Amino acid sequence: MQNFLEIQPEIKSALAERRPVVALESTIISHGMPYPQNLATTFEVERIVRENGAIPATIAIINGKCYAGLTNEQLEYFAKAKDVGKVSLRDIPHVISKKLYGATTVAATMRIASMVGIKIFATGGIGGVHRNASETMDISADLTEMEQTSVAVVSAGIKSILDIGLTLEYLETKGIPVVTIGQDEFPGFYAIKSGFNSPLRLDRVDEIAAMIKTKWQLGISGAVLIANPVPSGQGIDPYEMEIHIEKALKEADKKKIAGKEVTPFLLKYIADHTGGESLDANIALIKNNAKLGAELAVAYFKY
Repeated sequence: MQNFLEIQPEIKSALAERRPVVALESTIISHGMPYPQNLATTFEVERIVRENGAIPATIAIINGKCYAGLTNEQLEYFAKAKDVGKVSLRDIPHVISKKLYGATTVAATMRIASMVGIKIFATGGIGGVHRNASETMDISADLTEMEQTSVAVVSAGIKSILDIGLTLEYLETKGIPVVTIGQDEFPGFYAIKSGFNSPLRLDRVDEIAAMIKTKWQLGISGAVLIANPVPSGQGIDPYEMEIHIEKALKEADKKKIAGKEVTPFLLKYIADHTGGESLDANIALIKNNAKLGAELAVAYFKY
């Protein structure tokens, strides 16, 4: 497996010395938002992780290898290039064998982080059960990966373009702990609240770190999902957002958008039709998750 891994020296040293490292995904850069906001956000997220005591490890696939940690030049490439593939778990062997460039989704980032030995991962929002899953059977590989890979995932919840209620049910069925920090209601990605109660609530980072460590010490494999609400005043009214989501879903159906192209299409459509408000919220929540991810990584390695 080492033949397929390229670990930045700073990250390799930190892992060997049991210092906190936070994994970051690259799909946000290549498929989550437009240039130049994507590059500026990426640099800012890495700065926030460092500022809060951890080392950032942006994960991607480059020329047949899984990279943990990218240079500024590599980050810029992923921000600008138009032909970078969106890589989920099933795509990894093909992209590596063909020596292609790939931006990793939550599922792929988790798997590579686990291979490297990184235990904490901060992202925007996770994938889940799609709203029309009863007809399409479209359920994100993020969920099945969380069932088996022992990496803690910090997110602003489940992307609100999905069926949040069914996704929470799926996570319960798979035995994946879901904890919201600081409130009883599960967050709604762009919005502070989703209308669904959180399965668990903890108010301190050290409590979350203790729960994660206890889970894995008990031999219970799989992820823990830490839901971190978007900062107050930086989210979007959930009722207003629902109107835009419904319109985006209808447009995707009309254009017959399917598979891995659905989420990028919906996010772009919503950003275009909210005057950039959703993009601002997305950037705010990603930065907020990076901060919590770093704090969690620091607390985790104190145990």
